[in-house]
Amino acid sequence: MRFFTRLALAAAGLTLAAGAAAAQTTVRWLHLEQNPAQVKIWEEVARRFEAKNAGVKVEMQFLENEAYKAKLPTILQSKDRPHILYSWAGGVLKAQVEAGVLEDVTAGVGAYKDNLSASAVAAFAIDGKLYGLPYTVSQVGFMYNKDLFAKAGVDGGAIKTWDDLLAAVKTLKAAGVTPIAVGGQDKWPLHFYWTHLAVRLGGKPAFEAALKGQNGGFEGEAFQKAGELMKQLVDLEPFQNGFLGFKNQQALGFFGDGKAAMNLAISSHSATQRALAADKKGISEEKLGWFDFPMPAGAKGRPSDTLGGVNGWIITKGAPKEAVEFVKFFISDEVQRELAKQNFIIPTFKGAEAALSAAFMQNVARNIAASQYHQNFYDQDLGPSVGRVVNDATAEIAGGSMTPKQAAKAIQDAFKQGN
Repeated sequence: MRFFTRLALAAAGLTLAAGAAAAQTTVRWLHLEQNPAQVKIWEEVARRFEAKNAGVKVEMQFLENEAYKAKLPTILQSKDRPHILYSWAGGVLKAQVEAGVLEDVTAGVGAYKDNLSASAVAAFAIDGKLYGLPYTVSQVGFMYNKDLFAKAGVDGGAIKTWDDLLAAVKTLKAAGVTPIAVGGQDKWPLHFYWTHLAVRLGGKPAFEAALKGQNGGFEGEAFQKAGELMKQLVDLEPFQNGFLGFKNQQALGFFGDGKAAMNLAISSHSATQRALAADKKGISEEKLGWFDFPMPAGAKGRPSDTLGGVNGWIITKGAPKEAVEFVKFFISDEVQRELAKQNFIIPTFKGAEAALSAAFMQNVARNIAASQYHQNFYDQDLGPSVGRVVNDATAEIAGGSMTPKQAAKAIQDAFKQGN
């Protein structure tokens, strides 16, 4: 009789275990991060969240940046889509909201958003509703190899104007140093040049006028001039041989290997170039310099204006409530300080920037804090269809197959068609 009792209890235990397994909630989280040191911390954060939330499993999934962009529309329509997705906000986010594939998380986030930078949170709000949360902000500027600059006799701290940059390129070339590494195959690293020149030349008023179709839109003076100045740089042949065949990761590795003096980079790439260098060390903190994108003659923008990202995590339609809870945990003060201490991110949690340990990233954080106009990447801010044309057109300028005037017209035509 005791045998049958034990058998019954064992069967009941198996039933309970099966029930518990069936009741487990899996949160699928898709990211693009390629730096293994940062991913290791993320994995640890996921395990900590699981330990605090019985019955919840966080499943990390990865896609390379360009593959993610290409596959995202299909991913969003899949029944097995991830619950948490990477986002650059902007017009792409707006299009996703309009397509009805994202979850309104306003109630789930609640007052937690007040812990974060208000301007960064605003990037993930459409018509007063939140669809995600920001975890980092970034600035685009020139990181440079101090040793290669010294070899050519170039002072990075003295590069303030566009003419200063052109002169530095010429001096570096004369010294046998490749001036700039760029991932031309991905196109968006080239759009940084045209976009940043437009930000400098026209400031916020030019961009806002273009959005309203005023002053010629994206064929207006500031945007035409941006293309002309970009061509000025391209004509000096500043990039590595075969740059149009390099993906951004290859270009960062090329820079990290000490084969080029500069890279027009997102600030977080200061850490990425080390991970992608052949020796996994890259350019050390003390050998890595930074200067803000230079000011062209006649610029109407402020030197303090910044171009960069507001990056975060969005929640897909029908995701379990635990997905929002994980994002909040991931953007907590503790985790943000942990990532900031390693100089992987400029955090959005208020006060967490104090944990930044590298002078490089501390400087970027100050720049963003002082900026009165932080422009999101055009290829994201203008939406997927226009953004694609911005990237294509600027790559065509770099490749010499499109004039600045033709590029501006292509972008304006795409904008008119989409609005």
